[in-house]
Order: sequence, then C-alpha cells, then structure tokens
Amino acid sequence: MTKAQIIEKVAEQVPTLTKRQAEVLINTMFTSIRNSLHRGDKTEIRGFGSFRLRSRRMKEGRNPKTGATVAVPAKKVPFFKAGKELKELLNQ
Repeated sequence: MTKAQIIEKVAEQVPTLTKRQAEVLINTMFTSIRNSLHRGDKTEIRGFGSFRLRSRRMKEGRNPKTGATVAVPAKKVPFFKAGKELKELLNQ
C-alpha cells in the first residue's frame, strides 16, 4: 500500500475530511514519527507497534567484486516492532 492509497482510505473512512485534509493528516503523522526518531525518541502507536532507533556497530565487510576487506562505519537504523494486537491479527 502506498502513501497515496492510505490518504484515499482515510478520506473514504472519514467523510468530513477532504482528500487534501487527509493528506495533511497523514503527512503530519509521518513527519512526527520521523522527527521523533531524529531526536532519538521512541514512537509507540497502541495496537499497531513502535518505532525506535537501533545502533549498529562498526564492522568489517567485503567488496564482493575484489574480495578486499572494507570497514563499514557504525550507524543508526530505524527499527519497527509490531504490537501485540497486530501480531495476533496476522497469526489468526
């Protein structure tokens, strides 16, 4: 499902919202989650799941073409953990 499809669904589900208002709502939600992760905070949506940052340590990798060892720098990556209700829904 794409962002445009989510916006359409929200506009259909809530008849008082126009498509443009639904777009603003969805963009605001995604921006809030993005900003929260940027600050290093966790975002939890009850019944759905939580978003947080995980730190990956520096590691040695290999260039598949040459076989040479390459240092892969440490970095932070976003991580999603599904909530209990979502897991139960998927495993019925």
